[in-house]
Amino acid sequence: MEFFQTQVVDPLSYILNTHVLIYLLIGAGLYFTVRTRFIQVRYFGRMLRQVRKSHRQDGGISSFQAFCVGLASRVGTGNIAGVAIALTVGGPGAIFWMWVVAAVGMATAVIEATLAQIFKVRSGDGAFRGGPAFYIQRGLRSRVGGVMFAVLLVFAFSTAFNMVETNAISGVLKSSHGVDTRWTTVGLVVLAAPILFGGVRRVARFAELVVPAVAVAYALLALTIVAVNVTQLPTVIQEIVGGAFGIRQMAGGFAGGIATAMLTGVKRGLFACEAGMGSSPNIAGAATVSHPVEQGLIQSLAVFVDTMVICTATAFIVLMSGPSVYDPAHTGSIAGASLTESAIAAGLGSWTTALMTAVVFVFAFASVLSNYVVAEANLFFLGGRHVAINALKVVTLVAIVFGAMSTLTLVWALADLAMAMMAIVHLVALCLLGKWAFAALRDFHQQAARGERPVFIASRAGLPGQLDGDIWAAPEPRPVGALPESLRLSRPAPRRLRLSRAPAA
Repeated sequence: MEFFQTQVVDPLSYILNTHVLIYLLIGAGLYFTVRTRFIQVRYFGRMLRQVRKSHRQDGGISSFQAFCVGLASRVGTGNIAGVAIALTVGGPGAIFWMWVVAAVGMATAVIEATLAQIFKVRSGDGAFRGGPAFYIQRGLRSRVGGVMFAVLLVFAFSTAFNMVETNAISGVLKSSHGVDTRWTTVGLVVLAAPILFGGVRRVARFAELVVPAVAVAYALLALTIVAVNVTQLPTVIQEIVGGAFGIRQMAGGFAGGIATAMLTGVKRGLFACEAGMGSSPNIAGAATVSHPVEQGLIQSLAVFVDTMVICTATAFIVLMSGPSVYDPAHTGSIAGASLTESAIAAGLGSWTTALMTAVVFVFAFASVLSNYVVAEANLFFLGGRHVAINALKVVTLVAIVFGAMSTLTLVWALADLAMAMMAIVHLVALCLLGKWAFAALRDFHQQAARGERPVFIASRAGLPGQLDGDIWAAPEPRPVGALPESLRLSRPAPRRLRLSRAPAA
């Protein structure tokens, strides 16, 4: 395993992340930010309102459920373990580049989620399926491209990413509570199996109930630590910004300062917020909305919550913990989620250990379930139905076992490689299909400016091409005075009167 990682996985991952992905990711985000006229800033208030008024409709999950499932996919070990790893490898400056990825990634998230809605299809069970594989095939007319992306995603999310999440759970339970890895593995499989085999809607329900509450609890922990150490805040921000531009590492040269911070921050930022990777659109495509842009705004807000709130909270927690826990110049043996847990214990006391274990467990476990939803949507695209989908559930359970029992460096190396390959394919497709999303944004803005609730009808939206399918077709006209089907009252059929015939004379 070590030979495979050092001779194959690490070199290939370095080439893709350093020389391709870092420029493509930030370049695409800046392009979408400019073309949408900084939509992540102009429409931020509407994002909040959109989440608040979300409701369940027939044919799919609600926008809020999609927001929670997408947040569960984003808010995982990338926010707790990933940020801690970024600090130990790239220093405080890596956090600045995570912010950059998220800031421009909010615009990218609008585009990808909007495209997922435009090109979504209806499956046999009445639910919607959508995502990059679908809009690559339908929008670019490339079945080969769609299949390539779907295969990469199924591998990444059913195996590599789930191994990262369960590895964090087993690591925290072992280091903080002495729980044997084998017992953790058995427990995870027992908990995950009934939810996975219950289907997408059960996963959505779990995420809707659990993830927001735990995210709020974690944010409150961070705010408490910042409040207690508020005098250190200017120093922490100075370390983040200074580290990003190598101000404190000038003597060590460019490669040892700025480049390492940038590369580490971009990789960890992409893994945390997933904007541009092509994973969250699969969840966005499952929602039922009246206009594709509605879900685009909601998914953009998820990027903000994930990185600007939760990742920043983790960074402040670690940076305020003191040199006994974290020293940028001499990183210790504690890494990943265990570093974050130790930093919180140093700031608030050992009583927080159990609470942080619960937070890590919920975040990581919810990510495993959300990763499965993403993989299932792409397996459906590849033609997988009942038997194949059940096989995917089994593969997910196997990945849980291997991830819990593997080493930290190997699972993160596999995740980085899979993430880079998938994101490169997706970002190229996203730039080619951006004109479809821009047309939908214009249509949304024009209707909203007239004071209307935006409703998307493909034939009237000014799309750059013809959209197949009837999901976004204009409703059929009904006779004047007729009520829509949902408002008709069901009445029993009138009884037929039988006339008695007079007996013949």
